[in-house]
Amino acid sequence: MNQDGVDSGRRRFLTATTAVVGGIGAVYTAVPFLASWKPSAKAQAAGAPVEVGISKLEPGQRVTAEWRGRPVWVVRRTPTMLESLASDTNMLADPDSRVKQQPDYAKNEYRSIKPEIFVVIGICTHLGCSPLFRPEVGAADLGRDWPGGFFCPCHGSKFDLAGRVFSGMPAPTNLVVPPYYYIDDNTVLIGADEGAA
Repeated sequence: MNQDGVDSGRRRFLTATTAVVGGIGAVYTAVPFLASWKPSAKAQAAGAPVEVGISKLEPGQRVTAEWRGRPVWVVRRTPTMLESLASDTNMLADPDSRVKQQPDYAKNEYRSIKPEIFVVIGICTHLGCSPLFRPEVGAADLGRDWPGGFFCPCHGSKFDLAGRVFSGMPAPTNLVVPPYYYIDDNTVLIGADEGAA
């Protein structure tokens, strides 16, 4: 005890205890506050961008996310799948994607930013059914000339692995490519363009 009658040990203990309790309180206050910045489920359904991790997506596989209440597919195409995109153009209604069904940065033969990663809304442009992912070449039920792609079981529309519609199908246009960009090598942000983010 010092001359003023103040116990400095007790003062240090009370100061430390107050700091710890205040820190815990700050964390309990900050967590809900920071969580409130995340878009609600309602906001996401209304169009908030959606992150999709692609690090575990194997070649030839597809993962599905939901954006604006619609399925969005992310497909990692194999080199063989990419080769088929150049060879099947004579079967397609709009091989050069003249109808605006994708952002300008995806207006190429792959309809994507990176050739091996394809991002597309999984809704048929005919009557809104969801096509099946049928990557197998020459499937018996789709014909020996089937190069792999998407098949709509509702009315028989066929799309290649870039979402381009085959000629003579009920679907009038290619599948829609949503706005998207890469946050990093393993994450795609669907629903926003990089310049707008």
